[in-house]
Amino acid sequence: MKIKTITAALSSLAALGAALAPAPALASAEALIRAKCLPCHTEGDEGISRISQQRKSPEGWLMSVARMQIVHGLKVTDDERRTVVKYLADTQGLAPSETDGVRYALERRLNTVEQFESEQFTQMCARCHSGARVMLQRRPAEEWEHLVHFHLGQYPTTEYQALGRDRDWFGIALKEMVPELARTLPLQAEAWTQWQARAPQVVKGEWSMSGHMSGRGGFSGVMKVSAAKGKDLYALSFDGRWDDGSAMSGKGQALLYTGYEWRGDLVVDGTPMRQVFALEDGVLRGRMFLRDQDEIGADVVASLQQPGNSRVLAVHPAHLKAGMAAELRIVGSGLQGEVSLPPGVRLLETIRRSNAEVVLRVEAADDARGVHQVAVGEARGGTLAVYDSIAAVKVMPAFAVARIGGNGTPTAKVEARFDAEAWAAGPDGQIGTEDDFRIGFVPANWSVEPFDEVAVRDEDVKFAGLMDAASGVFVPGDAGPNPARRMSASNVGNLKVVAEVAQGAERLRGEGQVIVAPPRWNNPPIP
Repeated sequence: MKIKTITAALSSLAALGAALAPAPALASAEALIRAKCLPCHTEGDEGISRISQQRKSPEGWLMSVARMQIVHGLKVTDDERRTVVKYLADTQGLAPSETDGVRYALERRLNTVEQFESEQFTQMCARCHSGARVMLQRRPAEEWEHLVHFHLGQYPTTEYQALGRDRDWFGIALKEMVPELARTLPLQAEAWTQWQARAPQVVKGEWSMSGHMSGRGGFSGVMKVSAAKGKDLYALSFDGRWDDGSAMSGKGQALLYTGYEWRGDLVVDGTPMRQVFALEDGVLRGRMFLRDQDEIGADVVASLQQPGNSRVLAVHPAHLKAGMAAELRIVGSGLQGEVSLPPGVRLLETIRRSNAEVVLRVEAADDARGVHQVAVGEARGGTLAVYDSIAAVKVMPAFAVARIGGNGTPTAKVEARFDAEAWAAGPDGQIGTEDDFRIGFVPANWSVEPFDEVAVRDEDVKFAGLMDAASGVFVPGDAGPNPARRMSASNVGNLKVVAEVAQGAERLRGEGQVIVAPPRWNNPPIP
C-alpha cells in the first residue's frame, strides 16, 4: 500500500500533472478538509492547526498531503487529493515575488548550484535537501519550531550527520534558525495580501512561444489556449517548428494555481511533457520537460496576443556573423509596424510576417558587431548578437550531475545535457574583460576526459558513460556493480566535459564537469 502511494504521489511531477483532470461530483475542498483532516488536526479561532499556519507552492501542498498518506495513513482518492491541493495552493499559496530566485526547484533545474546569503541557513537547512524547498514556504515562528521538532523526530540521526555532529544542531535550530526563518519567511506578508486582491489574469487566446532545449536546439510556434470544463482548467494545442526546420506539435491541458502558477500536461510529437510556467502580465516563463525524464527540457517564454502586449520574445538564430547573410525569425506578440535591425545589419527581403512571427533575409556588414535590440513597431525585447570572430567558448552548464540507472533496476538513467556558448572579445580584442559579449549557442564537437588523477586511475572515461559528439548529450553507464572495474565498483565517475568549436583552422576549447553519481532513488516534486 505504501509503495503504491509513494509511486502515485511523489514520482517527479506526475501526481501534480494528473491534477489537470478535475473529478466530477466531488465534495468541496472545504468539506474534504473537514472530513479528512479534522480527525487529527484541531480547529480554533486561527483556523485548522498546522494547516492554516502555512503557505506553500502547489508542489509543496502536494508533498504535505502525500506525507499524510504515507506516514499517517490518510485515506484519500487521487481526485480528492487534487481538489485539496488546488484549494490550498489558491488560498494559502505564494505570491509571484515570493518564488523569485528559487523557481529552479519547481522547474526541475536539478543542476542548479544553490547559493544563499546566510551561511547558517546553508549548513542547517540546505545540506539534506535543497534550500529552495524551505524558501518555497511561509510559516510563523511557532510553526517553524514545529518543523524543527518534526525533523529530529522523523530523522533522529540529523544531529550526527555531516555539519550536524560538530555543533549543537538542535540548539542552533531552535534558538537561531527559527527566528531567522520567521523573520525572512513569515506567514503574513504584504506581497501575499496584495496578490490575493489582484484582478484575474487573461489566459485564453493565442500565445507566441520561443524555447531552447539543450541537445536539440531552439524552437518557436503558437500555443492556442481555450477554456475547458473545470475552474482554471484550459485546453491547449501547440504548433511550431525547430530551428532546423523540423515540425513539432502537441496537445494537452493546463491548470492555473494561485492565479499565476501554470502547470501543463501535454503530448508533443508523441512524447508526454510537463510545463511549469509562471504567468505575469501576459507573459509565461519557465520550463517544459519530459514527463519521465525531467532532466530533458527546454527554457520557454511565451506572450499572449492581446492589445497592449506587443513584445519581441527572441530572434532565431540569436547571432549573425559579420559579412554574412542569413534568414532570421523574429518571434513575439503584436509584431506590427516597421522592423528595426541592429546597426550594420541590412534587410534584403521580408519572407513572411504575422503578429507572431516576422521572417527576414538580412546581411551584416563586415564591421558590424555587438549585441543590439531588435524591434518591430512598438514590440521590443529581443536581441541579436553580431560578431566577427569567437574569442572563447564556455560549457553550459559548467557543472552537471548524471546518474547511473537501468540494467534491471527500478531507477532510470539521468542524462546530462550541455551547450557550447560562444563569446566575443571587447574592442581591445582581449577576452576576459567587462566589454566581452555573449554570442550564443553554437555547434561543437563534444568529448569527455578524466577530471583528475582518481578518474584516470579508475578509468572513468571507459566506464562512466558515453558523450554524443554532435549533440552534447551524455548518457551515463548502467547501475549495479561492474566486475570489469577496480574492486567491482559501479559505473560512477568524475569527468571533464570538453566542447571544441571550429573557427577556420583554429579549435576553440571550453571545459565543464559532469559527476556521474549513484541512481536517483528519491525524486520528490521539490528536491
